[in-house]
Formats: sequence, C-alpha cells, structure tokens
Amino acid sequence: MSAQIVSFLIQASYFAAAVLLIMGIKRMSSPVTARSGIQWAGVGVLLAVVATFFHDNFAWSNIVLMILAIGLSTAVAWYSGRKVAMTAMPQMVALYNGMGGGSAAAIGAISLLGFAAVVAAPKFVPASPHLSLSVVILAVVGALIGSISFTGSLIAFAKLQGWMDKTFRFSGQQAVNGLCFLSAAALGAYVVYGITVAHHIDVVFIVLFFAAALLFGILMTLPIGGADMPVVISLYNAFTGLAVGFEGFVQQNVALIIAGTVVGAAGTLLTRLMAKAMNRSISNVLFSNFGSAGGPAAEITGSMKPIEADDAASLLYLAEKIIIVPGYGMAVAQAQHKIWELSQQLIKRDKSVKFAIHPVAGRMPGHMNVLLAEAGVPYDLIADMDDINPEFPNCDVAIVIGANDVVNPAAKTDKSSPIYGMPILDVAKAKQVIVIKRGKGTGFAGIENALFYQDNTRMLYADGQEAANKLIAGLKAMDGGGGH
Repeated sequence: MSAQIVSFLIQASYFAAAVLLIMGIKRMSSPVTARSGIQWAGVGVLLAVVATFFHDNFAWSNIVLMILAIGLSTAVAWYSGRKVAMTAMPQMVALYNGMGGGSAAAIGAISLLGFAAVVAAPKFVPASPHLSLSVVILAVVGALIGSISFTGSLIAFAKLQGWMDKTFRFSGQQAVNGLCFLSAAALGAYVVYGITVAHHIDVVFIVLFFAAALLFGILMTLPIGGADMPVVISLYNAFTGLAVGFEGFVQQNVALIIAGTVVGAAGTLLTRLMAKAMNRSISNVLFSNFGSAGGPAAEITGSMKPIEADDAASLLYLAEKIIIVPGYGMAVAQAQHKIWELSQQLIKRDKSVKFAIHPVAGRMPGHMNVLLAEAGVPYDLIADMDDINPEFPNCDVAIVIGANDVVNPAAKTDKSSPIYGMPILDVAKAKQVIVIKRGKGTGFAGIENALFYQDNTRMLYADGQEAANKLIAGLKAMDGGGGH
C-alpha cells in the first residue's frame, strides 16, 4: 500500500473519530442518549488510537511498552469502573481527569526535553520549523495547564475520598499561590527563550518549571471548599482538554488536537453553567472562601422537630403532590433504588411525584441524574431547578433525602452567610417538608441549614434505605398492603 493511501486513511480515520467524539458528547447531554453517547465517543477514541500506529514516524521500537501500557491501563480501568461504588464516582472522575492532565504534561515534558537535546546537538539548524516559537510556546503552555490539572485533580480526589480536610488555608496563602504561579510562568518563559533564542537550555530549568507548575496545582486546590467541588472538577476537565489540544499541535497529531479542543470546550461550557448555577464567577470559586465553615452566618433560632416514620407516611398518604429532592446523602446510603420504590408506591396511590435536581447537587455535575437513571427513574419525572421551583408553593410534601446546602434558604435571606446569592431549590415554600437525614451534622459546605428549623419541617433521622423501607411499610399498612 502506498504512503499516500496510508496517509489518506489515517486522516480519514481521524476525521471519523472527530465526528464520533463530537456526536458522542452531544448525545451525553441527555440522559436518554447518554449511554450510547459514551459508546460512540469510545469507538472514536479507539479508532484514533489505532490510526496513530500507522504514522510514518511511529516509534515501533517502543511497541512492546506501548501495548503493555495500553493493556494494563485498560484492565485497571475496566476493573475499577465495574467495582467502584456510585458514591465514589465523583472522586473516580477527578482521578481519571487528573490522569489525562498528567498525560498531557508528560507529552509536554518529552517534547521540551527533546527540543533541549536538539538545540544542544553540534549540527543543529536554528531555522528548524519543529522548533518555531509558536510550537515551543504551545508545548510549555500545554505542560503548565496539564501539570496544574494533574495535581489539582489529585487533591480534589483526596478531598472527595475523605483523605484530607475539605479546605486548607493559611495566612498569606493568596500571595504564596501567586508567587508560585509567577515562578512557573517565568521559568516557562525562560525555557522558551533558551530553546528558540539562545539555542541552549539547561534541563534543570525544565525540571524546575514542572515542579513549580505541579506545586501550583496543589496550592490552588487546597483552599477550595467542598461545596465548590462540582465546579472544580469540570474546570480541571476543561484544563485537561486544553492541555491535550495544545500538545496535539506540538506533536502535529490531529486526533489530539480535535479531542483536546472538544473536551476543553465542553468542560469550559460546563464550568460556566456550574458557576452560573451558583451565581458566582470562576475567579470567585477559585479565590474566595465560599463553603468554609467559618463564615459569620446569622444565628438560627428554633429547634429541629423530629418525626417518626409512621407519621411521615401519614403525611405522604394524605398528600396529592410530592416533590423529592435527592442529595449526596442518598448516594452515601445507596438509597436511590429504595427511593424509586417509594415513589412507585406513591404513584400507585395516584400521587403526583417529581424529582427536583439542583445543578450542583452531589459531588460532580449530573451526579444525581446518574443515580436516578441507575435506579430506573423515568426521565420525565426528573426536573431541573428552574422548572421545578415554581411548583414548590403548591407542593403538599417535599422530601429531602441527603441534600443540604442546595436547599438552604439562608442563601436567599442571610447576607452574612457564605452561600448567600447561590440559587437554591425552594423547598422551604412547600406546605410540609420531610428531611431524611442520618444526624444533625452540616452539609459538605459546613454551613448550618435554616430549612431544618422551619415550622413546616420535620426531621426523619434514619439511613436513606431504612427510612424508605419504613415509609413504604407505613403506606402499605394504611390501605391494607395494597395501593389502588
């Protein structure tokens, strides 16, 4: 087969991979088509990987290591993907995203070390197009962003996994972070200068550049509170995509350029949507103290009023319109299946049942939608915040299971609260509210919830599955175990 035909087939494969990836991501935007979207995108990436093996400059001498790496990573991903609990999905996403950023940084490192070796060669030709200013700058910028995404995602993973405090702050932190970033930027600029102008660069400066970039990713993520994790995860996803795209230009690899650009754009749009859902800018997410437990929130008067499961079942039995608000506590209890079973019992009794989803509920974008889809909840029963909020005043009973910060009315009423200004689900306007909660602790943001102290709120202290079972039993007992 001629080289021209091989080249044409490679480019055609990349084009097909790009189409599959873009269509796959588009299909992921709807729960109805998300599964097939993942499959389409996966086939596209596989096609691009296979096509890469047929490049003329492909390093066949490393083929054994490549196959070993692909086989090992595929086995690990397959096993972890099947075994990881849905409660751990956010940290798994953060970890995998960090691996993508780390891979982009590794490509950048290999490129920069290769450039340093080329300019140090005795027969180096300064006019070499492979060492143009734009190529070297892209290599440095991609390495910088990839390194930040790598270590930042690892810190996010550690926080979500509970291995470290949700926030970590110290005096002068902003100044230290700024100095670290400026150091990384200055070292990166010096690397560019050394390669493209001076035609000599000591490898030590490349190492220092990566050390500063990796450190900045850690420092930037340490102070970010737990309530901001959905935004942070989507932001680092965008970083990873941009880094891959930049390194694709350096390597002249169309697949990396397209995949990185698409993922970067999707991550950026998602990050903006998440920030908008919290009524905050990206800079405010990264550099404010939102979500810290130390905010000077106003004192909440009154007390939490407990309710027994049988009495809660009576409220549901008499209600006509019921709205269920799931949160991370439902994921922890793995109660989504039981909650859907409870919903089915209510629907059998001619109740109107809907699920209300806040854009940043859980620990990653779309977390609650994934859990409900896993349980088999029909998509037409799941409503977004903007659509469901007008319905709360006419809701007879709102059930909050494991949600906290996204239903806290202090976000609208208490200007001193750290979450003031964040759009919330208007659960407080329902006629009756039942909060299913294991204890009296605060949410992931560490903020006391005024909803729990309202006169129309009752606290059902129980694990999510246990509470759902008791409510189902209570409903059946009221009509002799039947339903209509």
